[in-house]
Amino acid sequence: MPQTDKPNTPEKPGTVDQRQEIRRDAKPNSLARSSSIVSVMTLLSRVLGLVRDVVVAQYFGARADAFFVAFKIPNFLRRLFAEGAFSVAFVPVLSEYKTQRSLTEVKLLIASVSGVLGLALFMVTALALLLAPWLPYVFAPGFSDDAEKFALTGDLLRITFPYLLFISLTAFAGSILNAYGRFAIPAFTPVLLNLCLIFSTLVMTQWFVEPLYALAWGVFMAGALQLLFQLPFIARLGLLVRPTFQPKQEGVGRILRLMGPALFGVSVSQINLLLDTLLASFLEPGSVSWLYYSDRLNNLPLGIIAIAIGVVILPALSKKHAEDNPQHFAQTLDWATRMIFLLALPAALALVVLATPLMATIFFHGEITAYDVSKMTLSLQAYGMGLFAFMLIKVLAPGYYARQDTKTPVKIGIQAMVVNMVLNLALVGPFQHAGLALATSLSAFFNAYMLYRGLKATGHYKAQPGWLAFSIKVIIANGALFAVIYLMMGNPLQWLEWGTWQRIGWMSTIVGAGIAVYFFTLLVFGFRPRHLKGARFS
Repeated sequence: MPQTDKPNTPEKPGTVDQRQEIRRDAKPNSLARSSSIVSVMTLLSRVLGLVRDVVVAQYFGARADAFFVAFKIPNFLRRLFAEGAFSVAFVPVLSEYKTQRSLTEVKLLIASVSGVLGLALFMVTALALLLAPWLPYVFAPGFSDDAEKFALTGDLLRITFPYLLFISLTAFAGSILNAYGRFAIPAFTPVLLNLCLIFSTLVMTQWFVEPLYALAWGVFMAGALQLLFQLPFIARLGLLVRPTFQPKQEGVGRILRLMGPALFGVSVSQINLLLDTLLASFLEPGSVSWLYYSDRLNNLPLGIIAIAIGVVILPALSKKHAEDNPQHFAQTLDWATRMIFLLALPAALALVVLATPLMATIFFHGEITAYDVSKMTLSLQAYGMGLFAFMLIKVLAPGYYARQDTKTPVKIGIQAMVVNMVLNLALVGPFQHAGLALATSLSAFFNAYMLYRGLKATGHYKAQPGWLAFSIKVIIANGALFAVIYLMMGNPLQWLEWGTWQRIGWMSTIVGAGIAVYFFTLLVFGFRPRHLKGARFS
């Protein structure tokens, strides 16, 4: 690692020492390795997240609606501003500074951005604490019919909202690490949230008359721990600088201008999920929880596959754009798109076909009833139908943000949000909470298609040779996967009659057999692991 302990020594742009910091190239080989690292860390986080949800579900069942809303509000804003608009605006600018400017200028950018971001977050958090008793009217107006639940949501929000401050600064630190090719640490950091919530459920619930307060304090602790965890790694890069409030600094101004449009463009799916929660608050009690649990399971493959790939390709695409290398830019996007086709389709197929067995295996314990499982199954199937589109958005959107184009995605995002709202109103009546999930999935397909069409029209996405043969292999392999898991599943309702370990054992067998059959079929038809490393799939 280059030494950065002489911050007062100016460097010429493009010096050898600074170029050595950029270890991750946009070569598909490097991207495959980086994506694998992020995927492994994300898998650990998501598995623990699943354990967390099982523990929470077993203890609270569908009675945790108030907490889920109190947690969803800062979590939504975190994804919207910190990991959404801020990250997609900050990473391309930071990558450009790394490539074209001196280390001193990079440090000045980080110091200025951290100062402006920190002050803005502090002010938003302070305002939210003052308005906490009324915010549930905005995010869950249906709770107003239940005065006790409504008041509890406001009280929990006072505890959970500072999480936005902590986790946004954590996302800022993670963006710096990602830009310098240190993907593992930011990918591992969410593990701390899951551990804190598991601890708060198993231990801290005994400390409160209302056990949901334990979960809220667990969120608060997790935010602080995640930020503290990443700071030493920033220091090892020599980039842990004192924040300064310089809103007129050139890089800060560019980031703020890029953030405006990106607020909608990058976070349409989050806005749609929030709208789902708002409408679900008017439905049958438990609807918010059913949507939450099914969305969490749907997000397991989304995080392991698509988010991991998206995190890796954004700095790579930004670098290729800064170097004016459109050929490698297009190849990188094509590689990411093929990875989504290869991994998203079987994941979506499995979620839809195995919805009831999965929900029974994971959540049918404690306070969760068979009725809850049947309701969660419906929303999981609806979300699963859109999984491919959700994943595609995560790898297509960086094709715009890497070029510092945030206006095009916002136009597409607004259109998708309108489509989602129209579908929500059309489907919520006949299908209740599952209609909300289905509307989100359908609008995601519209979003993904529009992003793809825009990239193709401008020439930034160009399909590489071998797509037809690759698609045929994937389709055949998915057909084999469907046949195996459908036959092995049997009657879905029998899973509710089995014991916990019987469900776990047979589900593990089905998953193992499905993975084996899928990749074996690919091998039979000529696909090889080395094809994952190159820009072309033959």
